[in-house]
Amino acid sequence: MSELPEKLCRITGIGQSEVGRPSAKSPIELTLDAAQMAIADAGLRVEDIDGIVNYPPKTDLGGGISPVGVNEAMFALGIDAKWIGVANHEGPGHMGAIFAAIMAVATGLCRHVLVFRTVAQAQARLQSREATLLMGTSARVSGNNAWTVPFHAVSPTNHWALFARAYFDKYGVGEEQLGWVSVNARANAAHNPNAIYRDPLTIENYLASRMISSPLRLYDCDTHIDGSTALVISHRDAAKDCANSPIHIEAMGMSLGGLGQGIHVGDFTTLPATKAGAMLWQRTDLKPKDLSCAQIYDGFSIHVWLWGEALGLWQPGEAAHFFEGGTRTGIGGELPVNTGGGQLSGGRFHGYGHTYEACLQLWGRGGGRQVQDAKVSAVCNGGYGYGALLLRAD
Repeated sequence: MSELPEKLCRITGIGQSEVGRPSAKSPIELTLDAAQMAIADAGLRVEDIDGIVNYPPKTDLGGGISPVGVNEAMFALGIDAKWIGVANHEGPGHMGAIFAAIMAVATGLCRHVLVFRTVAQAQARLQSREATLLMGTSARVSGNNAWTVPFHAVSPTNHWALFARAYFDKYGVGEEQLGWVSVNARANAAHNPNAIYRDPLTIENYLASRMISSPLRLYDCDTHIDGSTALVISHRDAAKDCANSPIHIEAMGMSLGGLGQGIHVGDFTTLPATKAGAMLWQRTDLKPKDLSCAQIYDGFSIHVWLWGEALGLWQPGEAAHFFEGGTRTGIGGELPVNTGGGQLSGGRFHGYGHTYEACLQLWGRGGGRQVQDAKVSAVCNGGYGYGALLLRAD
């Protein structure tokens, strides 16, 4: 397995701008802050960066969902790129940009690739509360929405509520068990100075919050933010000269499918992410028991259960009981999950905040949320296409 493409790559630097709701900074300023932090963290100069990629392409779709394009970031930073990439919505989840960077480095197109993800959805909603909403169902819709809006799922919340309800019915669990996903995220976010929500959240607070799309409540949904996250992926030979002990990309896994593509296979208690999980573990000798922590995509709380089971961290139906009470998933627990607060409390970076947090943990920079002797972390993201990484400390 030594010559698999991801094993030729290392993460050498990370950066994250301020996270605001909203931020006073423009999207390009936030991008530059995160990118310059990541490059400096790696001990590199801008002129050392010869590749750049982001997710997704610059667009007005969704109001602030991707306000900065790869070209303008490249020019603003002064990068002289040999390779430029953009991961679109139809790839293997939000992690497509990281996968593209891995392939560019592994095939020799470049030595150091800057990957970034910038959002400005809080600013968009400040201008108009309707900026990130689908406006009615009379207009023609396209993409993922074409498979859901005709059936009155005008928000992803409607879609994922089906999965939560099906999971409840199949495994005999309920709202209180699901609430522990949000309570756990908030407890961890309390130690993350860049998290949007850090005030304590109890299970009683959760159950008293308003219903959004039954059974999903307010605290089951991630939150719009303004901010940027960046990382540098380097060839393993070039990484030797970087400032940090490089983080190994031990394995990657990806899959497509699901209702986002109009395909429904099986029931609503599993995801096509199971294919990504299988691929991940086929590319390494490590096992789920070797994980120090897990950064699991949480666009909605139910994602955490479904993704965790897809990765084989828990058997089907076991996730609900593993989270119950919050001790096994908290810092110091059996398997700490979403140690920075995830997207439910930290803010929606479409999974890039999860990769950032995994690197913080493996470099021992977690502060009050640091997992003791963290050596291996799983990271996953995506709710239509699916991507997963297994990262380990050098």
